[in-house]
Amino acid sequence: LDKGDRRVALRPEMTPSLARMVMSKGKSVSLPVKWFSIPQCWRYERMTRGRRREHYQWNMDIWGVSGVEAEAELLSAMVTFFQRLGLTPADVGIKVNSRGVLAEVLRAMGVPDDKFAATCVLVDKLEKVPLDAIRSDMEALGLTDVVVERLLETLKLRDISALKAAVGDDSQAVQELEQLFKLAEAYGFSEWLLLDASVVRGLAYYTGVVFEAFDRRGELRAIAGGGRYDKLLESFGGEALPACGFGFGDAVIVELLKDKNLLPATTAGEVEVVVFPFAPEQRAAASGAAMQLRGAGIATDLVLEEKKTKWLFKHAEKLGAKCVVLIGDSEAEKGVVKLKNLADGEQTEVSQADLAATIAAILAK
Repeated sequence: LDKGDRRVALRPEMTPSLARMVMSKGKSVSLPVKWFSIPQCWRYERMTRGRRREHYQWNMDIWGVSGVEAEAELLSAMVTFFQRLGLTPADVGIKVNSRGVLAEVLRAMGVPDDKFAATCVLVDKLEKVPLDAIRSDMEALGLTDVVVERLLETLKLRDISALKAAVGDDSQAVQELEQLFKLAEAYGFSEWLLLDASVVRGLAYYTGVVFEAFDRRGELRAIAGGGRYDKLLESFGGEALPACGFGFGDAVIVELLKDKNLLPATTAGEVEVVVFPFAPEQRAAASGAAMQLRGAGIATDLVLEEKKTKWLFKHAEKLGAKCVVLIGDSEAEKGVVKLKNLADGEQTEVSQADLAATIAAILAK
């Protein structure tokens, strides 16, 4: 409770918030909606490698498209991101399934539809805990040993033909999976995908195709995951609207990139030039020089404290700067600066009017 006695919570994920935003727009929203966000999220869980209580998560969602063309578009974006990081299908795979397969199996076994979502949550736990740990929960849902055995057999399936044998050729869920794999072939990312009937994802609102990116070595948690959630708006009192999306947290992918020595440098190279006044009297001239460089799109650090030149060059090296601009009494009086190219050590005198153009030419080499 907050100071106003209101129940509040830290946001665990973004999808429900997005659903409310879409619902608030009503029929005025232009479909399809293609949305991405990178919110900060929190989870009250035991911390492990790749699992933090506070993290950032990249979300992508498509609303208003009922076919698996939407899932294919989302998976294409995910694979493109992996490729740009230098990862390959040998490093990362994406397991794909449909909750529709599980729904059809349960329906054929006489399990009521209102038990479906809770059953999926339990099935998702089987990857982390043994069956005996959740058997009592399954019994509480009315799942007999016969139903559980059939479920376990279905979860072991790894190809389309086996799914057809389990639920029939006319299964809508299987047909959607077939279409998705055909689209993956057309997009050019089919080698990243594999069918895995054990993937159902733990969130109760998923209704159809689900997918989960994983580390091929099997050493890390799921990298990303998502799926279709066509009925989410109904849970908020709105009209059903087809939708699908994924969440991609920063924690696991960072661990994987560290292991592969692919983590991009984020400190070096951000600053291109350091501007250094020798004394407070030259600070006005130094400020003008810094503003000129920044106005030309050159990343510039202006030294604000009184420092020695020995410190300056160590500072510039740490920042990854390419040039240093030095301004003393004589330079300020003449309207010039001393420009040192840190790559070759050459130092020249340049007028302040020509400073930006001179440095741009150095950076372009």
